[in-house]
Amino acid sequence: MDTSYPREDYLPAPSHKRELSPTTLVAPPPRDHLVWSIFNTIYMNFCCLGFVALAFSVKARDRKVAGDVEAARRFSSKARCYNALATAGSVVLPLLLAALVITGIIHLSKLAQESVSFFTYQFSGSDDEDK
Repeated sequence: MDTSYPREDYLPAPSHKRELSPTTLVAPPPRDHLVWSIFNTIYMNFCCLGFVALAFSVKARDRKVAGDVEAARRFSSKARCYNALATAGSVVLPLLLAALVITGIIHLSKLAQESVSFFTYQFSGSDDEDK
């Protein structure tokens, strides 16, 4: 009687066939942009767009939890749009205001220099004519 380990001829032959599993492409769940909406609501609430984005983000999260992926995508898209508008408005408008103030200051300083030179010319020129 042989007490050694089982020989290879007794072992089941390994199957070299791969079983084809059905591949189903599962789309990732939509993003709800909640953190971005909270940030826009707290720090950059331009024309209440951050609050509107927060409302749509919460709706998107609720629909995602409920399993309604299509409605979650719609609300997520609206939240993303409002967040982008709020961020752009909060970044672009202060930059535009700063540019207008700087241009106004430069224009006023040039105008002040021209008026000073004009008045000094008028006063100095009239003294020379009287002599």
